[in-house]
Amino acid sequence: MQLRYAFRLYPDAGQRIALAKAFGCARVVFNDCVRAREDARKAGRPFPKAGELSKTLITQAKHTAERGWLGEVSAVVLQQSLRDAEAAYKNFFASLKGTRQGPKLGATRFKSREDARQSIRFTANARWNITDSGRLDLPKIGAVKVKWSRALPAAPTSVTVVKDSAGRFFASFVIDTDPAADASRMPATDQSIGIDLGLTHFAVLSTGEKIDSPRFLRRAEKKLKKAQKELSRKQKGSKNREKARLKLARAHAQVTDARREFHHQLSTRLISENQGIAVESLSVAGLVRTRLAKSVHDAGWSRFVAMLEYKAQRYGRTLVKTGRFEPTSQVCSTCGVKDGPKPLAVREWTCAACGAVHDRDHNAALNVQQAAGLAASACGAPVRPEPVLAQREETGSHGFPTGSRAA
Repeated sequence: MQLRYAFRLYPDAGQRIALAKAFGCARVVFNDCVRAREDARKAGRPFPKAGELSKTLITQAKHTAERGWLGEVSAVVLQQSLRDAEAAYKNFFASLKGTRQGPKLGATRFKSREDARQSIRFTANARWNITDSGRLDLPKIGAVKVKWSRALPAAPTSVTVVKDSAGRFFASFVIDTDPAADASRMPATDQSIGIDLGLTHFAVLSTGEKIDSPRFLRRAEKKLKKAQKELSRKQKGSKNREKARLKLARAHAQVTDARREFHHQLSTRLISENQGIAVESLSVAGLVRTRLAKSVHDAGWSRFVAMLEYKAQRYGRTLVKTGRFEPTSQVCSTCGVKDGPKPLAVREWTCAACGAVHDRDHNAALNVQQAAGLAASACGAPVRPEPVLAQREETGSHGFPTGSRAA
């Protein structure tokens, strides 16, 4: 499988200017492509082909007075910008037809120099390389200093240079992983686990372990509020406003980076210790429309589950998502009796059938594990409780909640 490895770049003053030119040229070519397609659509003509756009928007445009500066950057950067525009249109039409998974995509829009993220991509034919001293040598930009936090496991096939809203530069390398090497890093194990995600605790495991929620955004709210006030008081268009904007962006970037690092460490640990992992499918899109929106965003459940997915695929683990309407908080994990929904304030409860005392989240994690079919005894037989007759007061359907649990 293909993965991305990102490393921080530290370009000097001249290289920053060269990168700014490359970002601008790539953005102009992308916008010219969108404009050419929109003009053809309004005139009722067929969309121009990629080869025609490359000839008119890059090759011929370099010899004009209006676009002569396109020759100051690598041609590969411009070609990749055209491919990005083609991919954007392809994804949009696939979304309209319903052949593309995920949320519906809007029509392709023009890029702005004020966008929070600027990027350019170099493929292998751009003749970029990593020097013996560990610098990233890019065509028409130079050898840029790189902070190598780890070694690349294989030779990269392409590199994308990104500038984020905080003014930081990154090099993102595409790597084809070796399945044999990945298997040796994570030997097989007979352990399995269920995970109940929540807000009181970020995760409660079926083993009984509770992992506290770091609440990175909540802890940084005072600092972010102060930075936002300073930004709002600066005059628009002034240098001081740009400084205040960067200060606020860096504060938000620190929160994002800390949350991502927490997700990476926890997901890697769970993948390395367990052969099978069960997690509940949460309706994050529904929960962010409630009063818990800020806390749900702060937890970052979707990003964490996505990390578990690709790491499980990479290392040969099994990740099972249970249904979001599975009544994990209503069923006794000991005897299997369902006694109905409970308010979020109820953190412990006693089963009326067998008398077992349950911690709400731990019981839910056990039910998630059993619902996924991952729980097994030492002899390999399933340990999910056998069906039992409903008690008289439990006869009938309690119904399922309209959304997933928040805790």
